[in-house]
Amino acid sequence: MPAWLDALSALDSQGEAAVLVSIIRAQGSAPREAGVKMVVSASSVWDTIGGGNLEFQSIQDSRTLLASGARTPVTRDFPLGPALGQCCGGATTVLFEPIRPPSWTVAIFGAGHVGRAVAKLLGDLPCRLLWFDSRADVLQTMPVPGNTRARTTAMASDIAALPAGTAVLIMTHDHGLDFDLTEAALRRPDLSFIGTIGSETKRARFVSRLRKAGLDEATLGLLCCPVGLPDVGSKLPAEIAISVVAQLLQRRPVQTMLPVDDDKSPADPPPLRNSGCGKAGCDAGCGPATAA
Repeated sequence: MPAWLDALSALDSQGEAAVLVSIIRAQGSAPREAGVKMVVSASSVWDTIGGGNLEFQSIQDSRTLLASGARTPVTRDFPLGPALGQCCGGATTVLFEPIRPPSWTVAIFGAGHVGRAVAKLLGDLPCRLLWFDSRADVLQTMPVPGNTRARTTAMASDIAALPAGTAVLIMTHDHGLDFDLTEAALRRPDLSFIGTIGSETKRARFVSRLRKAGLDEATLGLLCCPVGLPDVGSKLPAEIAISVVAQLLQRRPVQTMLPVDDDKSPADPPPLRNSGCGKAGCDAGCGPATAA
């Protein structure tokens, strides 16, 4: 597997933004052929598009895009002449594709019938899904959505390691484990949502124990149990899952939502100034960079 592809996978798992840089046209004498790629993050670079000032300028442009928050791909033409410090004499067109991880993270603890149904629904939404279950033989046989990282643990320490702002759903096969995870989540004031599956009786028992464990009423009020929209009145896993995901969407932090105006991108890319070749009347692609 090429280094740039490994890098994209690793950056995705870490929730870190990057730019995929590709040569999409190579005319005449050029350092690399069309199709080569590299990945640029805020602090690192993987693979190469040929080195030299072409690569240096492409890295700088990539970091300009990252800093701007742009999501729209941009192309830039590079005449490989004196102005770029290269004497190849050819020209290349470079495509810059910002790759930004979803800003909304959801953690599901439990891969039972409801957990599976919830994961299936979230797999089609713009979120990063972390899915935990202590039963390796269960989770490893599940179809895992593309936006999901599945982990065969489900401990309080996993709660402690979640990114700030994560929405947490607790629906394991064990009520004792549900309690431990719920307590650990409530001790994380930076989580955006805490929902535990169960009945009103289960909630009352949990709240009583949590109160004895020292949690105050304001903190206990953050617990959504039973999780899901009220009055759905169904015990079918798929219908419960719909009510749970609907409640998650209602409580989703506003800053994680993408704009709904299709005529505008989430962030307009900054202009990328092309490097001229230094010759009067040059027509080798020295015009302004364009959105892809």
